[in-house]
Amino acid sequence: MAKNLLGKMPSSGSPAPVIPKEMIFSFVLVTTLFSLWGFANDITNPMVAAFKNILLISNFESSLVQFAFYGGYCVMAFPAALFIKRFSYKTGILVGLALYAIGCLMFIPSGWMMAFWAFLISYFVMTCGLSFLETSANPYILSMGDEKTSTRRLNFAQAFNPMGSLIGMLVARNLILAKLDKTDEAGRRLMQTSAPEQFAAIRQHDIDAIIGPYLVLGLVVLAAFIVFAIARLPRAGEGDRTLHLGSTLKRLFTNAKYIEGVVAQAFYVGAQIMCWTFIIQYAENELGLTKTQGQAYNMYAMGIFVSSRFVCTYLLKYFSPGGLLMSLALGGLTLTGGTIFIKGMMGLYCLVGISACMSLMFPTIYGIALKGLGDDAKLGAAGLIMAIGGGCLMPPVQGWIMDQSAFNLGFMTLSSTRMSFVLPLICFVVIILYGLRTSMIHLHTE
Repeated sequence: MAKNLLGKMPSSGSPAPVIPKEMIFSFVLVTTLFSLWGFANDITNPMVAAFKNILLISNFESSLVQFAFYGGYCVMAFPAALFIKRFSYKTGILVGLALYAIGCLMFIPSGWMMAFWAFLISYFVMTCGLSFLETSANPYILSMGDEKTSTRRLNFAQAFNPMGSLIGMLVARNLILAKLDKTDEAGRRLMQTSAPEQFAAIRQHDIDAIIGPYLVLGLVVLAAFIVFAIARLPRAGEGDRTLHLGSTLKRLFTNAKYIEGVVAQAFYVGAQIMCWTFIIQYAENELGLTKTQGQAYNMYAMGIFVSSRFVCTYLLKYFSPGGLLMSLALGGLTLTGGTIFIKGMMGLYCLVGISACMSLMFPTIYGIALKGLGDDAKLGAAGLIMAIGGGCLMPPVQGWIMDQSAFNLGFMTLSSTRMSFVLPLICFVVIILYGLRTSMIHLHTE
């Protein structure tokens, strides 16, 4: 129980181990999945800017990459949870890896077709698999030990997610963005009418640069499928396999802490995806940097995110999750304000710095919302994974704002790029309220 708004925790007797000895191998194996979906998330974010230039589409249209990618989470979360409830966490992981691999390999025929909609379907299939993985792995990690240490355990496992993200960013920067033809959008539009054959050749070259890494990723995921198929994993936290859908949903929908957690998670994921997806556009439009240079700042942001995740996981030993969540959301709100109202490099630095504040949020909201749910956590986890749908709805809206003219506020004029970050600002307000309510109202669940 927290003592104050920040949530400093009182000391007690001998603490329970975060990861019991008998669970270490299983914990390590399942934690590798966090890196696998982190890689998928962050090799994909820069593709919004890449497809815009390759296919000559608007910011709104190119952001449909995120709509398709995160739409898979939203659509498949509850079916995945029901499947896992009926079978097991391991079976859910295997289905997830299979769909993930299939989605990656679908990039090959999508490239042959040269059709944007085919790539969107490939992303959707990929994330149907990721939805299975996250719906399985997150509650599985929570169940691998004492409930008192569940949030710390999940934060520790989630700390390896941005490591995969960093590798994904590095691959996107060096093996995709750096290999794309340097002809800008205006030059490509001119070439499309004056030299269509040359334009087609450049576009095919760029599409091939995108396909290669996804093909390799598909093969890696297939290898992971084989490893998990062979491995013997404990049935921790699986409980009764009988489906009691009506009664479970009733309990979940009357649990204010859980429902508020789903809402907070949707806004958090929206903020995260918007800040990371459009950092390249911010660097291009506000500072005149190239896509490759903009992606470098995205990587700096992820490095900060990784470091902050480990620091915040340690701080959870001394402070309550709700109090720390609220404090970091306040920091995110302040830095987002800087991104909007401060011009030049300082605005970009503020955008990069937001990642330090976001590092704690996903696993902490997840842990707070599911704590104490018992066997209902399986279906409850689906609601929190479905909330990742916030990442499919908000980026297209931000892309649409970027497509508009500058905004005159009376006391100053904001470019459409900077104005678009009002959306993440609103998201952080929602997260602040959830952290506050967790600390002040839901104390008994801490």
